[in-house]
Amino acid sequence: MTHQKRPGCALVTGASGDIGAQIALRLAQDGWNIAVGYATGIERAEEVAGRIRECGVSAMPIKIDVTSTTSVDDAFDALEDSLGQVTVLVNNAGIRSDGLVAGLSDDEWDAAISTNLSSVFRTSRRALGPMIRARFGRIINISSILAGRTIAGTGSYSAAKSGILGITRAMAIEVARRGVTVNAVCPGLVETSMTEEVETFTQSVQRAVPMARPAQARDIAECVAFLASDRADYITGQSIAVDGGLSAQAFSLN
Repeated sequence: MTHQKRPGCALVTGASGDIGAQIALRLAQDGWNIAVGYATGIERAEEVAGRIRECGVSAMPIKIDVTSTTSVDDAFDALEDSLGQVTVLVNNAGIRSDGLVAGLSDDEWDAAISTNLSSVFRTSRRALGPMIRARFGRIINISSILAGRTIAGTGSYSAAKSGILGITRAMAIEVARRGVTVNAVCPGLVETSMTEEVETFTQSVQRAVPMARPAQARDIAECVAFLASDRADYITGQSIAVDGGLSAQAFSLN
């Protein structure tokens, strides 16, 4: 059921992926007009936008290279002209860059940090001014349970996701008196189209996760929708693990 329409729009970066698409659809169900942020794959973004419009709200695919300040600024300008102010920003875009630290190249490290961490800075910086002036806004950053504990071969990814928690807390304090909240969601093992047929993934989940099942993209989306809602008015600077209890224990995925 679609709720009353909200002012402005919600921008979800990486919205053409499994998790991003579910987040965008769930926010649409709460009445938000949606900017479907994508870097490549306009066909998938258009498909997601079409499903969003079935919820009775507006949807606009928007190409945004989160590693480029110019691209970010241009995307926000276009959205403000078409859908209005970005009232909710979900920083979901990211890449995996697995590899042992000793073997990572500068380019691999820089790509992981730029896409996963610096992107949050770029988009949030652009969004905050209008949010502060309106005295309302929601920024929700998708981090990972690997921000707090890690496994070999995820050094650049874990470093970036840890950095997201740091900037989340800093921004939350800076804008707490301006009606803007900033929080992070930390997914655990999530079943996606890339993992659902991988037997080792299923075995790892059954062995490691107390609830003995992976997260679904909709689990992440529900948490994001809550943080974007009026019910979360007094929650800011927090990180919420959506991981079936995985981070509550010492664990190994080996």
